[in-house]
Amino acid sequence: MINILVDGKEIRSEEGGNLLQICLDNGIYIPNLCYLEGTGAPHASCRLCFVEVEGSDKPVTSCNVRVREGMVIRTDTPSVRQLQRTAFRFLLSMHHVKCKECPANKKCELQKIARFLKVGLKPKGLEHRLKKTEVDESHPVFNYYPNRCVLCGRCIHVCRRIHGNPLLTFARRGIDTVISFYGEHQSELPGEKCAACVEICPVSAITLKTSVRTPL
Repeated sequence: MINILVDGKEIRSEEGGNLLQICLDNGIYIPNLCYLEGTGAPHASCRLCFVEVEGSDKPVTSCNVRVREGMVIRTDTPSVRQLQRTAFRFLLSMHHVKCKECPANKKCELQKIARFLKVGLKPKGLEHRLKKTEVDESHPVFNYYPNRCVLCGRCIHVCRRIHGNPLLTFARRGIDTVISFYGEHQSELPGEKCAACVEICPVSAITLKTSVRTPL
């Protein structure tokens, strides 16, 4: 076991543990969207989980930091908060805020992060870059809402964990990036028996069609 210091709090942990997970396990919240416990190589795509590590010349994403003896970490500095708020505003610029119509309302990770960072979900002067398609109903089991999606990749990771090869992937590039599904026929897809991608989504960007029910 090793000792690290986070915001003045001494924490004992196994060497090589994931810094973000250790902080969350010890009641120190760091905003995050793309991280999943047990993911071997987090891709840090959401750019929200920044912290300062003593000895580093700039903030780092905590999801891909492995702890070592004597590390000193600060999660609540002006530079960290500025980076997090900038990244969060960028996410909001591509998110259609319709909380009352969304199944994730009151349990949405964006709402939680907004409260923590003290950033409104509809910041003044924010330029939106919404996609033309509001809902993609082409899949036989799921509906996909591109303008809810934060492209965290959780659905892809959990699908890979369950099925070996993910049945979802990122498609297109840049601000046009969306989640795409493999398989053309419902018989090729385990969607009716597996709704893990629906359950793991932090913003209800993937939902089951109302005619589909997972078995009890």
